[in-house]
Amino acid sequence: MSEEVKKWLKKAEKDLLAAKINLQQELYDVSSFLSHQAAEKALKALYILKFKRLWKTHDLVGLLVKLNSEEDLLEICDELNRHYIDTRYPSEAEYTETVAEDAIKNSKKVVEWVKKKLEKN
Repeated sequence: MSEEVKKWLKKAEKDLLAAKINLQQELYDVSSFLSHQAAEKALKALYILKFKRLWKTHDLVGLLVKLNSEEDLLEICDELNRHYIDTRYPSEAEYTETVAEDAIKNSKKVVEWVKKKLEKN
């Protein structure tokens, strides 16, 4: 595994930890945003491994399609995608503890899936 791939994965793990800390502080929108970021950075680590370059996108579903992912992750990433915009700008979205917990749970699934894929290479 290249150093660049390792750096992206480490950033993903840090963002996931930060999401958990923000959840404890009741910063549910920030926690949800960081959950998206963790999944994005993990997927980019795998993308870099596969394609030897970075794709500058925030679309988790698009990354999964390029990576030929399993179907169950597509729904998870579609849900996480909404946190990229809704958390950064005023919106109708309501961020609760449950929403943030679900985002963390889903992000963790993506990060763990990426780790398993990276271990095989």
